[in-house]
Amino acid sequence: MAWLMRDGQVLATVEVAETLGARLRGLMGRPALEGALLVRPARSWHTLGTRFAVDVAYCDPELVVLSVVTLRPFRLGVPRLRAGSVLAAPAGAFERWGLRPGDQLEVKG
Repeated sequence: MAWLMRDGQVLATVEVAETLGARLRGLMGRPALEGALLVRPARSWHTLGTRFAVDVAYCDPELVVLSVVTLRPFRLGVPRLRAGSVLAAPAGAFERWGLRPGDQLEVKG
C-alpha cells in the first residue's frame, strides 16, 4: 500500500489501479473503501455497482487536482478531457483533507 500526500502531509493510504483489470474493477462490489483509490490512466468515473457515495478528484497527468465532485451510487461522472487519473475516496474525505482544485498530490511508497 502507498501513501497519498500533499505538501509533505499524508492524507490517506492509497491503492493504485494501473492494470486493465484493476481499473475495470475499481470499487464495484466493495462494501467500503479504506483510504483512497487512484485509477490511472482515467478521464471519467462512475459509481455503477458501487454501494456507497464517493468523492472523486479528476487529476491531470502530474496529479494536480482539476476538479472535485461527490457521486452517489449508480451515477455517471462527466469525463474531463485534461484528466490523466481519477482519485476516489469515501464521501466526505476530501472535505476532511481540505482537498481543492489546484492541489498537487503525490503517491509515495
